[in-house]
Amino acid sequence: MITRPAADGPHISMSPMSHQPDSTSFLADFRLQAHNTFGFDVRARLACRVEHEAQLLAAVRDPRAAGLRRLVLGGGSNVVLTGDFDGLVLLVALRGRRLAREDDEAWYVEAAAGENWHEFVAWTLAQGMPGLENLALIPGTVGAAPIQNIGAYGLEMCERFASLRAVELATGEARELDAAACRFGYRDSFFKREGRDRFVITSVTFRLPKAWVPRASYADIARELAAEGHGDTSPDAQAIFDAVVAVRRAKLPDPAQLGNAGSFFKNPVIDAVQFDALQQREPEVVSYRQPDGAVKLAAGWLIDRCGWKGRAMGAAAVHERQALVLVNRGGANGAEVLALARAIQHDVRERFGVELEAEPVCL
Repeated sequence: MITRPAADGPHISMSPMSHQPDSTSFLADFRLQAHNTFGFDVRARLACRVEHEAQLLAAVRDPRAAGLRRLVLGGGSNVVLTGDFDGLVLLVALRGRRLAREDDEAWYVEAAAGENWHEFVAWTLAQGMPGLENLALIPGTVGAAPIQNIGAYGLEMCERFASLRAVELATGEARELDAAACRFGYRDSFFKREGRDRFVITSVTFRLPKAWVPRASYADIARELAAEGHGDTSPDAQAIFDAVVAVRRAKLPDPAQLGNAGSFFKNPVIDAVQFDALQQREPEVVSYRQPDGAVKLAAGWLIDRCGWKGRAMGAAAVHERQALVLVNRGGANGAEVLALARAIQHDVRERFGVELEAEPVCL
């Protein structure tokens, strides 16, 4: 259900916690190039590195930040910055992870919002707690995972979600939100809509079931597992993790080498009537029937069929191996990436009558 105030006292073992700052350290005219995975060279009027909740509250209440817009950045893997940000950027650097509790059915693992997502997934496996392996190598931080309800290879984050802790900026109150309060949808949540700019997530707790069942039917993963000798046996979680990492590295560019924000477009979902009409015109359309009768289309296939894979507009381009990924080949800005995205959306709409929706937040 909806939120409740969080219990007083420490909720996660941060590292280290010996020093709680008494004042806010603002960085003026702060360069954000290293804080967005597209690598756009833009600046913020003010920035503040948040390593403790006390710093977060002090920053938003500081008179120097009064009236300024606020932007929360973790890994910057789901944002398109189209220009300098005339406001306060909160750089979430909260650290810590632990087994919060367990029962006969599951482990409940808590991680601070600033933890690297992929490293956290690897850590859970190292602790003997499977369940997140299909989500390996997704860029970004733990705190960003619920905002986007990240998903890949047959698993969505919400299926492993227990609760999260978030600070309401207007009141400074810390709240615990369950799945119902987060209103998860396909690459969507309360935090991308009504809760946007209102809350800062500080930690997330995941429920990892002890009765673990592998999810390895996704075609690319099944092929990789077979190639590694797991074709006739049930793979363990580490094997699935390794297969996911191998597939993602083969298909997707590393943001550290080529600026990008992962999949730029959501896979569109249309109703059965619209799909039947589309399939008559495009018999080879890649599709996935949904439990409610709707049909999910492969956005990458739509983009590829419109001839965009590998094409560029200036320094902004569509990746040559994955049409869902827009990249910065060097020197592109956010406006150029958005112009490329709009051109792709136009062509897909004209040919297929389908609207593509961008996954990243565009500012």
